[in-house]
Amino acid sequence: MIRKFDTKVQVLKYKVLREVAKRAWEGNLENAAFEIPKAIVPGREPTMRCCVYKERAVLGESVKIAMNTTMDGKGYKKIVQVIDIACDECPVGGYEVTNACRGCIAHRCGDVCPRDAITYDEHQNAHIDKSKCIECGKCAQVCPYSAIKHNVRPCQNACKVKAISMDENQAALIDEEKCISCGACVYQCPFGAITDASFILDAIELIKNSDNNKNYKVYALVAPSIASQFKYAKLGQVVTGLREMGFHNVVEVALGADMVADSEAKELVEKGFLTSSCCPAFVQYIKTQFPDMVKHISHNDSPMVALSKVLKDKHPDCKIVFIGPCTAKKTEFQQESIRPYVDCVITFEELQALFDSKDIDITTLEEGHMYFASYFGRIFARSGGLTEAVEEAIKEQGVTDFELRPVVCNGIAECKMTLLKANKGIDVGNFIEGMACVGGCVNGAGCLTHSERNKLEVDKSGNEALEKSISNVLKILQ
Repeated sequence: MIRKFDTKVQVLKYKVLREVAKRAWEGNLENAAFEIPKAIVPGREPTMRCCVYKERAVLGESVKIAMNTTMDGKGYKKIVQVIDIACDECPVGGYEVTNACRGCIAHRCGDVCPRDAITYDEHQNAHIDKSKCIECGKCAQVCPYSAIKHNVRPCQNACKVKAISMDENQAALIDEEKCISCGACVYQCPFGAITDASFILDAIELIKNSDNNKNYKVYALVAPSIASQFKYAKLGQVVTGLREMGFHNVVEVALGADMVADSEAKELVEKGFLTSSCCPAFVQYIKTQFPDMVKHISHNDSPMVALSKVLKDKHPDCKIVFIGPCTAKKTEFQQESIRPYVDCVITFEELQALFDSKDIDITTLEEGHMYFASYFGRIFARSGGLTEAVEEAIKEQGVTDFELRPVVCNGIAECKMTLLKANKGIDVGNFIEGMACVGGCVNGAGCLTHSERNKLEVDKSGNEALEKSISNVLKILQ
């Protein structure tokens, strides 16, 4: 059996998306949506939860999110959402005394507690008063038996911007003002209680309404990280599968990355200091947490938008569906300044569901081809790739009196440390490459798989590029 996903949570999410898409192609989703939970979990035996009824109730909520009707307070469709009834199995976070406590008489834990939150029973075993505890962790540090454990929910641990708390029912609660839609919590939640809204129905509608691309052409723009996905097939077969599904053509967003590298290099040389603008989650993080640094964000569009503008300029009536690893792209494309150029965003997970909803077995297809980007455009998908591309662009532009001093921030935690320093005037170099996902786009929340090999696959794809320079790609585009 072909293994397409990392976890069973992803598989369950995929099944919902596949069933929703299948009925949407058939044109009877509105009447048949309520049947999907029972189609996924038939019979009376539960497969993962306490009872079949709860499983179906959770799946019913997943279907609603897949159909994407929830709006945030700003008029956008809300991307990262919590399924309350699925969020009930994680322990409440905080410090707890485990049964490893030996009831020692040293009482170091109590001595270091700044709030007198630790008391002792008749056996000298320690107990923590949660109403007093400020979670400083000092007690855990001094315990000679390591008997005090810090419980952190997976979603909270994954969220490096501290946008997740607990509501009165101990379900996850997302602060929309802090959330950057990176999707880290979506991938890390072991119960599938946090998920991302889908635009899969929008993609289907665009394809169906095109009437086999007669009314307008529908383009699939695939992110460079696609080279690390769909490992059970060849990339060329994925391209052919997209055309079989109804797309007029498939274009690699790495072309847009080449464009961005060239223009970002010029902007950096001109301004002397810059933060990258390719990762929408990183950009949003700066806007929400470091407003004084906003003026340093590159004014360049992301590769998705840059390439979309080129296609819309050449084919004004065309429709564009971006396919990639990124949940933050679903927020990005809803911005008023971007919506005229990008019509829909879906993830690799959702693409797999689309293939299977139409019974397209890509392993049986011949290999198709995409427009060719350069090596540097393709390696945008992994951490450090953007920096390499900007460095190359500076060289190709013949600039000799500028020294590139980059800092590559691999994940939001590293971004935070670098931005804190830069915001205080500490010299961190002159170019900050920020990637919200550790490893870069190859480990985005919407990926099918997440592994060290993903970086190697992207580098391999880059090495296979026919064009070895950014300038040659730009000449072809012109």
